[in-house]
Amino acid sequence: MADTEPVGELDPRFSSPGATARPWRDVERVLTGAAISWLATVRPDGRPHVTPIPAVWDAGALHFCTGAGEQKAKNLARNPHCAVTTGTDRAGEGLDVVVEGAVTRVVDPGRLTALAALWQSRHGWEFRAGDGVFVGDEGNEALVFALAPAKILAFGKGEPYTQTRFRPESGSRQPADGA
Repeated sequence: MADTEPVGELDPRFSSPGATARPWRDVERVLTGAAISWLATVRPDGRPHVTPIPAVWDAGALHFCTGAGEQKAKNLARNPHCAVTTGTDRAGEGLDVVVEGAVTRVVDPGRLTALAALWQSRHGWEFRAGDGVFVGDEGNEALVFALAPAKILAFGKGEPYTQTRFRPESGSRQPADGA
């Protein structure tokens, strides 16, 4: 997202009467605190592929890693567009968040080192920066991706129900395209 705090736009079609947009701090708290998220990519034949992943929200992007031979890495090599979701399994409480956009590989050694420290502090996973990859304690390598949001949707569950859209343009109005 942008350097300034994004402004949410409430979609009244999917929100309780009188509801207001969820504040960005609520969304960022969910993204930062999530123990697990779900990554959706697209296979070459168009079928979806969804898998649970630990992710790290930092510097306006959602980061995740995977082995080069895994299905999600193969899918992202062909098509960098994906979505990552996280939230709660409760129907009447909590906040679910969907991050949509395109990924880029993280290969900068300094950035990989910083992200490895975040993985350790947030998920307890031990990585070090290798040659454009994370290296685990067994020598296994993982590609690291940064998902730059094109759109973030936040679904507040429980009265009032809300659907709030955030875009990197920091609150600029965009044509409605539904959820």
